[in-house]
Amino acid sequence: MVLKKRLISVFVPVLAFFSWKMTNQSSGNIFSFNRDLCLNQFHQEAAPELINPKLKNQTYPLCYQGFSLNYSGISKTPLWVAEKLTPQRLAQKIKREDNFHIEARLPVNARALLEDYRGSGYDRGHMAPNGDMGDKVSQYDSFSLANIIPQAPDNNQNTWREIEEATRAMVSKYKLDAYVVTGPAYLNAKVKYIKKGHAVLVPSHVYKAVYFPRIGMASAYLSSNDNSRSAKLISICALEEAIGINIFPQAAENTKRQVYALPMQARKVKANQQPKFLQNDLISQCAPDISADQIKATQKQFIVGKNYTSGLDLAIPSVQQNPNTSPIDEQLDQINQQQDKLSNLNKILLPLLRWLKQQE
Repeated sequence: MVLKKRLISVFVPVLAFFSWKMTNQSSGNIFSFNRDLCLNQFHQEAAPELINPKLKNQTYPLCYQGFSLNYSGISKTPLWVAEKLTPQRLAQKIKREDNFHIEARLPVNARALLEDYRGSGYDRGHMAPNGDMGDKVSQYDSFSLANIIPQAPDNNQNTWREIEEATRAMVSKYKLDAYVVTGPAYLNAKVKYIKKGHAVLVPSHVYKAVYFPRIGMASAYLSSNDNSRSAKLISICALEEAIGINIFPQAAENTKRQVYALPMQARKVKANQQPKFLQNDLISQCAPDISADQIKATQKQFIVGKNYTSGLDLAIPSVQQNPNTSPIDEQLDQINQQQDKLSNLNKILLPLLRWLKQQE
């Protein structure tokens, strides 16, 4: 009898716990234990930090499969997009399938639209490029307009394409992991819109910061967003000073002051010849250090499945998303799945609990 009472005392709280956990997970309750964060694309899991206060208005951290980003509802472009590139990831090759689409997880008034780009004279330029994606889900994610900027056609199709290819070639040929942060830079005093009556801002430049932690090599590309085919190499500190973002909060300052001769084309990447060190940038103002508390606070914003339109805040891995359904459909499916799991659990535990009570 004592043993049976002890079993009852164990099973009742177990049942209550699992019921609570599954219910709260499916409803998006903030106390859910299963609120996944997408931190693996960041160096030491520390997301880029916005230093310039003007950038912080109407921002939306978003998780995708293969990259994470911080989107601006003001510019209607990402402010930065972060990826971790590995030789294994880039070894997976898939055929490109264009599928540009609005980001339905954003508030309606913050979204870039397909109509914004039509007839504008600008390409829809990927920040996390399609060529970095090794599966269909991440490829689909990369065509979200939250990952897109208005890019000058020649820059997108030539200069920037070659820089993207060179970055992948370095990772593959050096057999080294790299953390890459890409984004638009608005460095001109005058703001330019994509076309009359459409609020997407056109960046003056495009940047890509590349960091190979294993060998301590870091530098950044900065390219004019026009048809001049102009691109240069700068230090991470110089980039941070220009754009008001701490790109790699956990990287040492001496690393961020380096300038390496990163290749501009993939054909210049040699497996047995890594880029030469050019200089230390002792002039640029590096972004200020970020406290551990601030890093943690920012980390908590990057929730897989985060939806800014409905109040739902579900931990739905991007890998489960179906390109043929909307994010809301995916969330409702996830709720139903969790409810089914709860029902199945009750079918097991409740009869056992009733049996134990009958034996008293």
